[in-house]
Formats: sequence, C-alpha cells, structure tokens
Amino acid sequence: QVQLVESGGGLVQAGRSLRLSCVVSGNPLNINDMAWYRQAPGQQRELVAHITSGGGSKNYADSVKGRFTISRDNAKKTVYLQMNSLEPEDTAVYYCNVETPGLYYWGQGTQVTVSS
Repeated sequence: QVQLVESGGGLVQAGRSLRLSCVVSGNPLNINDMAWYRQAPGQQRELVAHITSGGGSKNYADSVKGRFTISRDNAKKTVYLQMNSLEPEDTAVYYCNVETPGLYYWGQGTQVTVSS
C-alpha cells in the first residue's frame, strides 16, 4: 500500500519561508513524476509545481515562479517544496502527488496559512 505523508506546513507571517516535505512509503515499484498542488477554501485544486523523475525538468505555476522551488531525493523517496517570500494568497492546503506506473497517489494535505 503506497502512502504519502506530508509535513512542514504551519502558520507564518508574510515574507517568511516554509519547507514542505512528502515522503512516499510502501515501496512502489517506480516513482515517476512528483508534484505539489494546493487548494484554497472555495477554490479548485491547482498545480503549484511539478518535477520529472530524474529531476531534470521542473514547472511552476506563474503565481509562485521565483519564490517556490521543488526538488526531490529519489533515494529517500521524498519531494520537497521550498516556499520563500510567502504571501497571504499562498494560504491553502498543500497536497503531494506522485505518479507510479499507471497510478497516481495523493497525500492527506498539509495546511499553510500566511498572515499579513
């Protein structure tokens, strides 16, 4: 049973930083692409950042470009999201998403709240 466990969320003031982590357990055969999504109250879930299996290609939502950085450690089966210069508009539940051959998995989400 593949499980994703996120951590690192919390309450911070605008301009500060947070680092989210997502650990994959359950020994999936292969972990391909990994991503972070977020969902604010009353809004649809949106893609924040995406990284390919080897880490060679990264994509970001326009709203976070230059502030957020996605990375991964394949040996630890972990994906990270470094979030700098946080803004109140970044307040949301952040979800980790992982692709294995033919299947996608979601974490339970971690709350990020940015106060002004």
